[in-house]
Amino acid sequence: MKRPFIALAVALLLGVAYLGAQDRKLMVHAVCFYNLENLFDTCHDAHKNDYDFLPNGSFSWNANKYTNKLANMSRALCDLGTDKLPYGASIIGVSEVENDHALNDLLAQPCMKERGYRYIHYEGPDKRGVDCALIYNPKAFKVEKSFHKPYVYENGDTTRQTRPFLCVQGKLAGDNLTVVVCHWPSRGHENIFREYAGKQVRALTDSIHRADPSQHIMVMGDMNDDPDNTSMAKFLGARRKMKDVGEFDFFNPWWEVLRGKGQGTLSYQGGWNLFDQIVVSRNMLDLKGSKDYEELTLYGYHIFKRDYLLQQDGKYKGTPKRTHAGGTWLNGYSDHLPTVTYIVKQAP
Repeated sequence: MKRPFIALAVALLLGVAYLGAQDRKLMVHAVCFYNLENLFDTCHDAHKNDYDFLPNGSFSWNANKYTNKLANMSRALCDLGTDKLPYGASIIGVSEVENDHALNDLLAQPCMKERGYRYIHYEGPDKRGVDCALIYNPKAFKVEKSFHKPYVYENGDTTRQTRPFLCVQGKLAGDNLTVVVCHWPSRGHENIFREYAGKQVRALTDSIHRADPSQHIMVMGDMNDDPDNTSMAKFLGARRKMKDVGEFDFFNPWWEVLRGKGQGTLSYQGGWNLFDQIVVSRNMLDLKGSKDYEELTLYGYHIFKRDYLLQQDGKYKGTPKRTHAGGTWLNGYSDHLPTVTYIVKQAP
């Protein structure tokens, strides 16, 4: 599925690149996901356990650290997709953002402001106060509808609350696109709680498919599971091979990236996991190899790496450079690496 990109044929128009392919042109968009690892402001939010990220908290989270975090996050976000597209990503799902204040400050950073990025965010019930959001370029993605779907503990547990599923619908390159941004329960929970998430997101996307078969659907997020774990492979129905993708299933390119190539987005005890995934619906696949690209089609994908995102020396060399580690402020980025997909459609 992953093919070499052809050189840019013409200049970018409204932030959308056109690729020359034989006697035609293709519009290409980067759609990405990034866990921002605790993008908190320095103020307490009522009813949230954000005390570690206050000036007198365990991380001594002050204005200087917050300002540096914003600059670091904006640098990484603005670089997403620029391997192929000078104007970067059209859509970026993010997790671990505290509130609108932090998002407004993030989008006020010079490169984010220059791009004209906007965001969709709903305050959720997570006790730490972290939410998902969708950052998008309105020149490329025309938002029509958004909502969040609460996560439900199917065992009847009402004492814990976690991140809802953020659903945003609109038009990309003139086609209907639904993006579902997730941050599934952590590995501190038993597997069944992420399996609940897989079942609930699948029920959501099934209902969207049935209501409007023209919808192209991308589910992305920090799943806290690898592609071959049951929450993804069984309950969401995200398949390793395109030939196995059923009508309402998804293709998961990251399965081969992790198990075939040994690459991941976060490191734990010397090994790699790939929790940060973007999966696509069947109607976004070139199953016949026709390369007509008459509708939105997955064209490429990769884990986004830059030297500045990685530890450059020491015991953890080559792993993501975190904001804090061992109680020490590293002035880093995130404990996760971003993932990038490229979506194409034949130009009119």
